[in-house]
Amino acid sequence: MGPTGSLTPVLIREFREADRGAVIAMWHRAGLVRPWNDPERDIDRKLADSPWGLLVGEVDGAVVASMMVGYDGHRGSVFYLAVDTGHRGRGHGTVLMAHAEALLLSRGCPKLNVSVRADNVDVIGFYEARGYRHEGSDHAVTLGRRLIEDGPQP
Repeated sequence: MGPTGSLTPVLIREFREADRGAVIAMWHRAGLVRPWNDPERDIDRKLADSPWGLLVGEVDGAVVASMMVGYDGHRGSVFYLAVDTGHRGRGHGTVLMAHAEALLLSRGCPKLNVSVRADNVDVIGFYEARGYRHEGSDHAVTLGRRLIEDGPQP
């Protein structure tokens, strides 16, 4: 709580190397890490490609949220959006998504896509409540192929 008894707002900033351990631990607690997605490598790859898009949310000096934002010139994307378990329900995820949308708009991005595992109904509901719709309305199917194997595949 802040000095007036209200919740301290989340401060969004670019990732710093000192955040690495806290971010990876949070991703584990949030259930985002899979054996085939090495979080160390994912951070290294993001920093090498577009460090502007690896963001953290901070409250009272502690990292409590994160996200990876990307833009390929055609579509924007958000991955690894996470709010630590003790900070959920305070609007931090909404603030991060609004920040991602504004950041992408400032780069001329016309559309933002998010990927959510089909069984993660709470997160699907989070995005739907913010106006995101299933890509079926665009007659699109998301397909993927590993180019570098980071670990055992499902």
